[in-house]
Amino acid sequence: MLSKILGPLYFHVLVFWSAGLVNFFVPSGGGQWAVQAPVMLEAAQSMDVSMAKTAMEVAWGDAWTNMIQPFWALPALAIAGLKAKDIMGFCLIILFVSGAVISLGFFLL
Repeated sequence: MLSKILGPLYFHVLVFWSAGLVNFFVPSGGGQWAVQAPVMLEAAQSMDVSMAKTAMEVAWGDAWTNMIQPFWALPALAIAGLKAKDIMGFCLIILFVSGAVISLGFFLL
């Protein structure tokens, strides 16, 4: 609905952000695709936007917010003797900076 109001110019960024939001509630990439893909691909088709780009935006949004859930870092943290809270500040900085850069990239797409 919102993407129809804003038009295809903002569609790519909205898909990316929505995928990041959905990732908080459905942390599995496959589960997120099962939940979000039907809606996003139908919206892409109705707006005549590339479905391949839409699929990549969902994947990037899923990967982007994994900075807040650092399961990927657990082995390195165990080796270094650190806890997740020790790297969370760095992860949040990377989250915001990379989110801005990726959003700009999708906006220019």
